[in-house]
Amino acid sequence: MATRHEIPAELRKDEGKGASRRLRRSGTVPAILYGAKEAPVNLQFHHNTVLLASNNEWFYSAILDLNIEGKTQKVLLRDMQRHPFKPQILHLDFQRVSENEAIRVRVPLHFINQQTSPAGKIAGSVITHELNEVTISCLPKDLPEFIEVDLAQLEIGDIVHLSDIPLPAGVVIPELRLGKEHDHAVAIAKMARAEEEPAAAAAEAAPAAAPAAKAAPAKAAPAKAAPAKAAPKK
Repeated sequence: MATRHEIPAELRKDEGKGASRRLRRSGTVPAILYGAKEAPVNLQFHHNTVLLASNNEWFYSAILDLNIEGKTQKVLLRDMQRHPFKPQILHLDFQRVSENEAIRVRVPLHFINQQTSPAGKIAGSVITHELNEVTISCLPKDLPEFIEVDLAQLEIGDIVHLSDIPLPAGVVIPELRLGKEHDHAVAIAKMARAEEEPAAAAAEAAPAAAPAAKAAPAKAAPAKAAPAKAAPKK
């Protein structure tokens, strides 16, 4: 059974950018709740409450229980705006969840048994995680907070694809219905390439051409003397 995550919220009457700025200055985060064929509702949260919640993985993928002045509403976080450099949340978007309608959610992947796998025990092996989350579709009651990827049998040269991941009951990966080209790699095991040592690299390099010997400068040939003129006859 999924853990229940309740977050207190209040109705917000003021609207507009000016009202939102005033809320932020007072330590409050403006938000909106929409979906399930109901009218959108403006909400506000205590900043520290949602800031602490945002440090948890479940805040982004689990169904949350918003306690709106005593009434509970099941929702999913759909968008969060943060300040560019301050640890401040500027705005939140939540979507209502209907128990009878399938939802699409990105959930994190948790890789287990990597170090004890055959590939993990080999010195110089590299195991890469090509994906850290995946989009799934399911009813709200079947939504997992994460999906485990068991690498216990992983060997060098193996590639784990999306289709290799066992999914909880009622959960599907919609992307796999689009064809094999969408069956992306999730984890890859291979051997690392040894870095070439400087000496080895120098030995493999082509030897430098020997400098050409300097030729001695050729001596200039002596100039031929001009033929003497014959003396005039007396």
